[in-house]
Amino acid sequence: MTFETLSPLLAQALTAKGYEALTPVQAEVSQPEAVGRDLLVSAQTGSGKTVAFGLAMAGELLGEGDRLPMPEKPLALVIAPTRELALQVSRELEWLYGAARARIATCVGGMDAAKERRNLSHGTHIVVGTPGRLRDHLERGALDLSAVRTVVLDEADEMLDMGFREDLEGILDSAPDGRRTLLFSATMPKPIVALAKRYQKDALRISTMSEERGHGDISYQALTVAPSDIENAVVNLLRFHEAETAMLFCATRDNVRHLHSSLTERGFAVVALSGEHSQNERNHALQALRDKRARVCVATDVAARGIDLPSLSLVVHVELPRDAETMQHRSGRTGRAGKKGTAVLIVPYPRRRRVESMLRGAKIPVEWGTPPSKEAILEQDNVRLRASLMEKAELDEADWALGAELLAEKSAKEIAAMLVRSARAALPSPEELLDGSEAPVRREGPRPGFEDTQWFRMDIGRRQNADPRWLLPLICRRGHVSRQDIGAIRITTNETMFEIPKAIASRFITSVKRTGEASDEGADVTFEAVDGAPREEARANKRQSRPNDRGPRPAGYAPRPFKGGGARKGPPRGRG
Repeated sequence: MTFETLSPLLAQALTAKGYEALTPVQAEVSQPEAVGRDLLVSAQTGSGKTVAFGLAMAGELLGEGDRLPMPEKPLALVIAPTRELALQVSRELEWLYGAARARIATCVGGMDAAKERRNLSHGTHIVVGTPGRLRDHLERGALDLSAVRTVVLDEADEMLDMGFREDLEGILDSAPDGRRTLLFSATMPKPIVALAKRYQKDALRISTMSEERGHGDISYQALTVAPSDIENAVVNLLRFHEAETAMLFCATRDNVRHLHSSLTERGFAVVALSGEHSQNERNHALQALRDKRARVCVATDVAARGIDLPSLSLVVHVELPRDAETMQHRSGRTGRAGKKGTAVLIVPYPRRRRVESMLRGAKIPVEWGTPPSKEAILEQDNVRLRASLMEKAELDEADWALGAELLAEKSAKEIAAMLVRSARAALPSPEELLDGSEAPVRREGPRPGFEDTQWFRMDIGRRQNADPRWLLPLICRRGHVSRQDIGAIRITTNETMFEIPKAIASRFITSVKRTGEASDEGADVTFEAVDGAPREEARANKRQSRPNDRGPRPAGYAPRPFKGGGARKGPPRGRG
């Protein structure tokens, strides 16, 4: 769509900003059938929706000759979920309506409320704010909505998730009945549909979301790991991609704090955002990301809402999102404005089925794999370093002089190798990851050191999705042993048997009891020592599954004794 159908002032502003064409959502809201109507729009964050609703409200703001009236009571109200998003919206509308000399007032938490009230009293055309602060100004009489012609709810689904329903309803009930209501939301859950039905009239439904995925410019990857290897996988992902800006999502503020500290110790330039950070700390963190002093942000879902980072190219779901909508909200922070982004889900082995089901339901194609290995990372480093050194650089006389001094002392090959080593030394070291393929599931005959072993039982089996790639690190973590200390692992329907040398059995069970008091994943799995060795699985399964088709046993019947005489030793039959 060309700019001819738009107001000349707005077309001029778009051209000056570098726009060559409208994005899909901007083109849809500018169609003739959308003019003057309520709009219910599904648009992903970063799709140009701020400019879209700026264009959509032009008919109510600009009079004849593309001129705004003298600023008095606000003509348009934009409600956003967070302070950062409200300020971003305000900046976008400032350049869009700059030539029209629009006066825009912001009303957001964390700012001087008295100054905001003064700005409102001086007259304004557009008010942009967060629900709580707008409601406060409304109840104090500082905000008069009697002249409002258009109300925009930006990221409405997030505002409802954050508990702003009551504030939104109070604001909308105070606006004139004849105003337009433009509702923009990345997803359309039932609460959004109910809100639209109550406050909109004959709304035009617009959707620019692809049916096949949450965002067309985002590549989704799911990487399976052992639960104990999640942090190492994060390190290797950051090192492999070396993204200009990366965002890591955790579920709780405690996990944000832990991961932030761990990555800082490893040498990453990282900041944290969670509910425990003040607005001032939040501002400093975001500024560090924007001016490239930091390249990694660890955040909770709520703390990351409304953040706009144009350089963000990598999103990592360190802890799995609770549903597909949360995943799309998180992932939508990247892949904006036509740029490509990558969203990675780190999936512990026991959670793979759940994640597969969630992705299937959301119709999101994903590439399954494993985290980058140390070798793959070093290879990527070489590619990046080679490209960096081959770029043309502006050198001054001091650079040439030092280069000549070095060449007088060392060969060019030696200097180049030292330069490569220096560049590598500045990077955090990649981590060695557990390789599930090496898990010793079944062995024929004892390996050296396992001639005299103690068997243990765990109360999880195939029915609980037990997998050797998950069990092996769990045993190591709970028993404070290494992989080399674990012999055969045999998984049945409801339990798992494994062996360790008798020489360390006492220490192992002491560690298991102590770690069982922790809140770590797997702490609820019970371990117990058993006498003897387990039966061969094939024989046991065959006996347990054999149908009892021979009728009732005669009186006095007793089973034949176990071969070799005496009572049979070993674990009891599997529960289940």
